[in-house]
Formats: sequence, C-alpha cells, structure tokens
Amino acid sequence: MADPYDILGVGRDASEQEIKSAYRKLAKQLHPDRNKDNPNAAEKFSDITKAYDMLSDKTQRARYDRGEIDLEGNPTNPFGGMGGGGGFGGARGGSGAGYSSQDFRGFGGGGEEVDLGDLFEGLFGGGRAGPTGGGSRGGMGGFGGRSAPPPRKGADMAYRLRVPFVDAARLTEQRITLQDGKTIDLKLPAGVESGTQMRLRGKGEQGPGGAGDALVTVEIEQHPHFERDGDRVRLDLPITLSEAVRGGKVRVPTVDGPVMLTIKPGTSGGTTMRLAGKGFSRKGGGRGDQLVTIQIVLPEDLGPLKKALEGWTDETDPRAGLGA
Repeated sequence: MADPYDILGVGRDASEQEIKSAYRKLAKQLHPDRNKDNPNAAEKFSDITKAYDMLSDKTQRARYDRGEIDLEGNPTNPFGGMGGGGGFGGARGGSGAGYSSQDFRGFGGGGEEVDLGDLFEGLFGGGRAGPTGGGSRGGMGGFGGRSAPPPRKGADMAYRLRVPFVDAARLTEQRITLQDGKTIDLKLPAGVESGTQMRLRGKGEQGPGGAGDALVTVEIEQHPHFERDGDRVRLDLPITLSEAVRGGKVRVPTVDGPVMLTIKPGTSGGTTMRLAGKGFSRKGGGRGDQLVTIQIVLPEDLGPLKKALEGWTDETDPRAGLGA
C-alpha cells in the first residue's frame, strides 16, 4: 500500500503547512484538466487527494503513524487486539505462552473471561453445535460482527472553476454545473487564488458506501487593466500633461467600481498612490489596497505644446541622482 508521505513528497515530521503546500503544488501539476493527454493524471490526482485527506486529519494521521490503518483508512491488522505470545497455536494448554482472559479484553466486554472455544469456532465459521446440530454462531462473530471493511465510497470528481478577476477580489458567488447537470452556487473563501481547491462533500460519483466528493480547483482569470500583487491590486493610470502640471480630480477604475482620485499639482510620472481597501480579501479578515501608478501621456500633436514652451527650458537635472 502506498505511503501518503511518499505520495506528497514530504517527511514524516512535516508540518500541516508543509503538507498543504506540497499538496497544492502537486494538485496544480497533476490536475486532469491540465493533463488531458495523460491517462494516468486522474489516478495520480486521486492518490494525492487521498494522501492529503489522510495527513490533514490529525486523528487519522496519528492512527496511520502508529500503523493502525492504511491509506484507505482500513485497519492494517484486524487481529491486532489478540495480544502477543504464542499465536493461535499457543492458545490452548501445553507449556507454551498461552493467552489469559486479559488478552481478550474488548471481545466479550471489559475484563470478562472469554470461552476460547467459542472464539475460535466463531473465527473459522464452525459455530458451536446446538441441540439440533445447527451452528449458533458463524462467520466472524467472535469479532463483534466485523466481517469485512466498510464499503468504499464512489470516486471523487475534479472540476475547474474559472473566476473573473473582479469576482475573485469581491468574493462574488460562482455557479458551477456538476456532472449530473445540477448547479451549485459556491461562496469563494477569503484569500482565494489560482490553485485554491474547494471540496464539496457527497457531490462525486456514487459508490457502495455512498458518494465521493467534488474537488473544485479555482483559476482566476487575468484582467486587461488590473494586476494582482498578493492581497493588493495594481493599476497603471494614464493622465495628461496638463493634469500632472495643474492637478485636479480624475476618475479611476477599481474592482468595486470607479472612484475619484485627487492628483496634486506637479505630480511626476511613476508616482504611486494608494486606495485603501480596494484589493483582495485577506484570510485573516479585511482587504488589501489598490496601488495606482501615474503614467503621464503626451498628446499626439505636439505642435501646441511646443509653441507654449517656446523660449522656456527646464534647467533642472532629473538624472542627477543616478551618478551619470
């Protein structure tokens, strides 16, 4: 059985954050939508998801580390509760290491003595013959009725959700259509980014043990004007030369709609101004800012400008600080 640590490529002492980072990196690489020509991608994607589910659950991870369960969550040794010593051969009589009543706690109740004949007959399906010759117990009755691992759930289904840039910044609900034709409105999590994965419990394929999950991977679309920088949004804002010299109010687009920005007289190109709370949401609450960088655009027809500047020369040296 594959080891979840090996599947994710992390050490057994990996932190929760290291496990999460490793999973997200592999999920981006192995997502079926990005590997349509690789028939093994879906299986590998399912493997890393199972490994992450195991290791991200503290209780399950601890049980796996102790060797109690495998990657599927099934017991690794259903006979482990029978203690160590002589095995089945030493259970009755002889001088070998036999079992005491304490070795079988949990089969018949705390500290009770268990009839080993009943136990072994139940184990191997013989049963104890009653007055009519029929067996009163059968199968794995000696193990409290656990004769087989629980039925498996259906397979997980992978989906890719393309989210417009502005919707991601504003956490606008997104509608997704599942394989069965049903639609669901998804609420985007704070701090959402490309590669963020959301799990929809019970929305995968049906199986004997119930339905698997739907795994929705977010891909945020690029914007023609905005650029994301962490939780901030950047925008290059073109203004005219006269606006830069005289100052004034200009209209600026943001993810929440346009706002008016005051330009101070004499503003130079490359100046960056801040619009508070107009960026992406943060995981810890609040939103980042929008950073507006001024770009001065000269008119195509320079005739009037040249005429206005006749006889005037700027004597300053804007490159003096460069040491050139």
